[in-house]
Amino acid sequence: MRIREENRNMILLATVMLCCGAVAGALTLLEPVLGPAPEKPAAKRVDITAQTVRVVGAPFEPNVNPRAR
Repeated sequence: MRIREENRNMILLATVMLCCGAVAGALTLLEPVLGPAPEKPAAKRVDITAQTVRVVGAPFEPNVNPRAR
């Protein structure tokens, strides 16, 4: 039994979806055993040497009236 060419993309999509679902389900079931993932701390210090960005050119104004250029 061969898969027709018109259905190959749907079979591939379904296969990938089932594999990803299986991995996600397995990790969900193992989370109580392994514990939650450690949270990454935010940056502890702010870079004071950062310079402000200078905008060159006219400021952006959205064209709310497409007929008027």
